[in-house]
Amino acid sequence: MKLRKVTAAAATALVLSLTATACGGDDGNDESGSGSSGGGDKIKIGIKYDQPGLGLKEPSGDFSGFDVDVATYVAKELGYEPDQIEWVETKSADRENALARGDVKFIAATYSITDERKEKVDFAGPYLLAHQDLLVKKDSDITEATDLNNKKLCSVAGSTSAQNVKDELAPDAQLRENGTYSECIAGLQSGAVDALTTDDSILAGFAAQDQYQGQFKLTGLKLSNENYGVGVKKGDTETVNKINEALEKMVSDGAWETAVKDNFGPAEYKNEPAPKIGDIVS
Repeated sequence: MKLRKVTAAAATALVLSLTATACGGDDGNDESGSGSSGGGDKIKIGIKYDQPGLGLKEPSGDFSGFDVDVATYVAKELGYEPDQIEWVETKSADRENALARGDVKFIAATYSITDERKEKVDFAGPYLLAHQDLLVKKDSDITEATDLNNKKLCSVAGSTSAQNVKDELAPDAQLRENGTYSECIAGLQSGAVDALTTDDSILAGFAAQDQYQGQFKLTGLKLSNENYGVGVKKGDTETVNKINEALEKMVSDGAWETAVKDNFGPAEYKNEPAPKIGDIVS
């Protein structure tokens, strides 16, 4: 077989062509989901895996919850179908780092907007106004935070919710810290504790589970304001604006209200109306 001689210029052109192909060029495919525009092969979204009604990984491997529904809707508006979403577990302590590293495109994980967090990440939203509340048994006589004096109050280790109640409202409350909210729920069910405190949306998610329906109630005390936002890497204004547009559409077309009812309805959760999108408060 006759070999054809390759000139230096041709070889250079070939190398440049292969290099451009290897770098992905401008084909719009973004495996990490960290690009500024949608339509890539995958988008990585941070959620919680252990919060029923908000972000839960089911035994089947599927994901459910209000945060999941919001994130799925937003991803659709950014150009990604549900099968293009890669869900990434982002625990509370690692959310800012996950965004800074580019592990995820955005995070929807009961991510309350605070001044401290706004120094590290940008937020779209808010998409839900929650409040710190108490979950008690259906027949409980606890109706005010002061009723917790000499009662057992449960929350998770490291949470400030229970300590705030004790410090400010019920100094004689007996704090019980567990590793997970599921343990607190089990204690509430058995009578080992009298109340559980955290955000009302989280409490409603647990109370709405099939095995707990009809056993618990929210007191509706609104002990704090928690504006949940979608966390985005600091400086990515383009993505923040696109997510805000998606959230506005989700509210206007009724999908937001449907998601609230689907995920919290069984717990008789009296949710606040959808907050004004783009009104970032802490």
